[in-house]
Amino acid sequence: MNADIKTREYTTVSEVSGPLMVVEGVEGVAYNEIVEIEAPTGEHRRGQVLEVKDDVAVVQVFEGTTDLNTLNTKVRFTGETAKIGVSRDMMGRIFDGTGKPIDGGPEIIPDKELDINGNPMNPASREFPAEFIQTGISTIDGMNTLVRGQKLPIFSGSGLPHNDLAAQIARQAKVVGSDDEFAVIFAAMGITHEEANFFMRDFERTGALEKVTVFMNLADDPAIERILTPKMALTTAEYMAFELGMHVLVILTDLSNYCEALREISAARDEVPGRRGYPGYMYTDLAGIYERAGRIAGKEGSITQMPILVMPQDDITHPIPDLTGYITEGQIVLSRDIHRKGIYPPVDVLPSLSRLMSGGIGDEKTRDDHSGVSDQLYSAYAEGRNLRDLVAVVGEDALTERDQSFLAFAQAFEDEFITQAKDEDRSIVETLDLGWKLLTILPKTELKRVKDEFIAKYYPE
Repeated sequence: MNADIKTREYTTVSEVSGPLMVVEGVEGVAYNEIVEIEAPTGEHRRGQVLEVKDDVAVVQVFEGTTDLNTLNTKVRFTGETAKIGVSRDMMGRIFDGTGKPIDGGPEIIPDKELDINGNPMNPASREFPAEFIQTGISTIDGMNTLVRGQKLPIFSGSGLPHNDLAAQIARQAKVVGSDDEFAVIFAAMGITHEEANFFMRDFERTGALEKVTVFMNLADDPAIERILTPKMALTTAEYMAFELGMHVLVILTDLSNYCEALREISAARDEVPGRRGYPGYMYTDLAGIYERAGRIAGKEGSITQMPILVMPQDDITHPIPDLTGYITEGQIVLSRDIHRKGIYPPVDVLPSLSRLMSGGIGDEKTRDDHSGVSDQLYSAYAEGRNLRDLVAVVGEDALTERDQSFLAFAQAFEDEFITQAKDEDRSIVETLDLGWKLLTILPKTELKRVKDEFIAKYYPE
């Protein structure tokens, strides 16, 4: 062996199990270090150190352990953590989960090499998110407003059109009345070839690809790659936001596949499982992803996150949405009942919430009546939904005239406000005006959540 530890080549692999490989007799090896592996076939792969104890290192292999054995597999520890080369030229490009271009274009000539684990933001230097991002979707812009620097997840279910919604947000998202550069980073984890083709066709057809950087990890790619994908995307976002001064929206889909990969690796390491078999550190791991959104005082750019996760069995108490809810600032919930009615996007505004909405709306941001209109629409729709349950018991004839107006409002709200075409891009003014139009269904005396001055100013006569 060479005297320099970092150029030593080890052939002391003692075990290969799932995506993991155990190397014995190692020296000077650190956690998270990148490993170069030469398979017996001569193929070169990369891995990462997961655990070091005494002179034994546990390595996760990014491209999988097929063809590796304990006899003639060669291993070299590089002494460096996983890095990605970043550049402004990444806009409009498509990469795999490990950051290699897969769109047939040239290799990226990096301006910088950055550690994919990022640097935690100093809480004291964080700025409060307070600028409106328009997605063109009324149920988000009007009722659960997305604010620059926020992390606002979408909770979906299997078979619901979250991919269509993700593509629509990626195409339409913009900062109104601002000349600041705006970019979208789209990271897909564990998606099928069909879903990948859908996103690529959509971005190319609409011309959105020019402002989108895509990281794509497919379902048949190694699960281990899924762990890298969001970190690659967020490191690129940090470069664009805090070094190039751009405003970046990061869409991560599907975080459930990411958590399944965590569980798979945890099981291969024989760790003690937590809830539903997920590792006990899943909260910390997810927080490490979500907390990379935000604004930094003195820096121009910002990172806004919209993670998408599919809730197994539509269970919002499942560990993945449950932990996500603790870390993020609200959620957009897609409803199977609303989807069955043929409504797109099937956003259920009642359990949905944007905790930072109040900071991003109002005069000079959206419109002075936004808060009141949103509260009134929410209240009236909730009452109309409750009356539907009553009608199922006593029949519609038993309702008062007032109750019937709320019932009619709930139906119109779903048919006109929630329902949009997949390429319909509503401005915030169109959304609020539509809200006022629907409020005319109710008696004027019931508009108790909107100030009289706004009723006088905006109520359609």
